[in-house]
Amino acid sequence: MVRVLVPSGALGLNYDKQALARGVAAKPDIIAIDGGSTDSGPSYLGRGVSKYARSSTKIEWAGLMEARAQAGCPLVIGTAGTCGTDSAVDWMLDITREIAAEQGRPVKIAVLRSSQEPATIAQAYAARRVTPLPNAPEINAELIESCTNIVALAGVEQITQALDTGADIIIAGRTTDTAIIAALPLQKGCHPGGAWHGAKIGECGALCATNPQSGVILIDFDSDGFTVTPLADGAHATPHTVSAHMLYENSDPFILYEPGGHLDVTGATYTALDETSVRVTGSEWVVSDDYTVKLEGARGAGFQTVLMALIRDAHYVEHSERWAADIVSKCTAKVMDRLGVDEDAFTIEIRIIGKTASFGALETNHAAPPEVGAIGIVTAKTESLSQEIGKMLNPYLLHHPLTVEEEVPTFAFLFSPAEMPRGQTYEFALNHVLHLDDPMAAFSLEVHDCA
Repeated sequence: MVRVLVPSGALGLNYDKQALARGVAAKPDIIAIDGGSTDSGPSYLGRGVSKYARSSTKIEWAGLMEARAQAGCPLVIGTAGTCGTDSAVDWMLDITREIAAEQGRPVKIAVLRSSQEPATIAQAYAARRVTPLPNAPEINAELIESCTNIVALAGVEQITQALDTGADIIIAGRTTDTAIIAALPLQKGCHPGGAWHGAKIGECGALCATNPQSGVILIDFDSDGFTVTPLADGAHATPHTVSAHMLYENSDPFILYEPGGHLDVTGATYTALDETSVRVTGSEWVVSDDYTVKLEGARGAGFQTVLMALIRDAHYVEHSERWAADIVSKCTAKVMDRLGVDEDAFTIEIRIIGKTASFGALETNHAAPPEVGAIGIVTAKTESLSQEIGKMLNPYLLHHPLTVEEEVPTFAFLFSPAEMPRGQTYEFALNHVLHLDDPMAAFSLEVHDCA
């Protein structure tokens, strides 16, 4: 049996210290935690930085490093620093060294890097070793080389290589959420389907339990399947909460694709062992003929300035979309006329918060709110152009009448000055896989001894 302790869904979300202590007392074989994902958009990948505060990250990581020492087992983090770029890995390595010095405890650290050189990926694309996933955008060599950061998602093969170094702590760049949990059970000969399925269930900590924010869970893997046990007070796993997690960030509730194959849980059986633990068997791992890793890339998408106005006049609330469309049309024409720029050099968008900002034309709830927010978004090729257009948009959001016959209205800006420069923005550019003959070909591994 292999026992994996998962403290939380991600480092930075905090964890229940009492529950963590229970997990350490249960003598886990490894402590595994995710460092982030693409949930918060492309900027973190584009810039190669973490979304979490360094101070909070250090406090939580110090607690896990202490737990690792008490348990006498490896500690692994995947997708370090939210995005898993080399710069984010170095950020996490610096924090780890700092803590090790403060705790006065020597540690051996394995660092798995996932960053890719855009030129190298462009060459792989030309050699037809980069292929699209469903609904992937059209790409070419120029687009690939415009990416500020590209990462490949490591699987269990790469994490296993890191485990083989005998490191106390493994800091991994971008990985699949499941790889850091499934690697040791697979290495020790546990049931393949159970290893991958249990890893999927445990990827977000106690999200698979009735007290999802409590964080800490324990997963026992063996030759037939796995057992999941949440450790916080008031947290219970049930067949429903466990089976439902296959739907989390996954379009198919029965199939999950990973490097080297896919998980099929069609035949899985979920059994409540008591009020807390659930036993799962019958999952199947299907090996693929081709080994691929997913690529994620982000590139600059222009400079942005935003403005926010509040509207409470019932007439304008009711007709806010028409009002916004008229502003966009008029301000766009004004910018082109006065600044002498082409339409492809900028965009002006106004989203009506409280009505259709989330779903646009797909919105089905049309109840009239008492007020709405209008957020103007200007995106342009340069920062100066973005800010100049933002100032041209300003009077429209403050005073623009719905029709020429109406009196000039006055709305309320949320801040003064109204224009808020956001600087460089980013967009995701890749939804593709890289075909590898050797799983380690796109990754590098190094070991550091910290006294």
